Amino acid sequence: MHIRGDHAGLAVGGRLDVRSAADARTVLHTALDDGVGDLLLDLSELDSWDATGLGVIMGAHRRAGRCGRRLVLRGVPPQMQRLLVATRLHRILAIEGGIGVESLPRV
Repeated sequence: MHIRGDHAGLAVGGRLDVRSAADARTVLHTALDDGVGDLLLDLSELDSWDATGLGVIMGAHRRAGRCGRRLVLRGVPPQMQRLLVATRLHRILAIEGGIGVESLPRV
C-alpha cells in the first residue's frame, strides 16, 4: 500500500488490508488533525481492501466528524462500490459523485 498527499487530499494505492491498516490509520489521522475542510481520499489506485481496511476508512470518517471535517471518497473502484452498497455504508460516507447503484453489475 502507498499513500501520498497532504492534509487536504490523499491518494491510496495497492492493498488496504490488515498488514497496512496501522500505517494507513496513522497517515489519515495525521492528515485529519492537521487540516481544515474536506479531506479528499482518492481510491482510484486501490486494488483491494478487506474488513480491516474498511474499518480504517470508517474510523477516519468518524474522526473527521470529531475534527469538524468531512472525509470525501473519490474514485471508488466498482468492486469496492458494491461492498459499500451491500453494507449500506454508501449512505453514511461522502462519495464524490455518489454511487449509481443501478449501474453496478450484479454479483
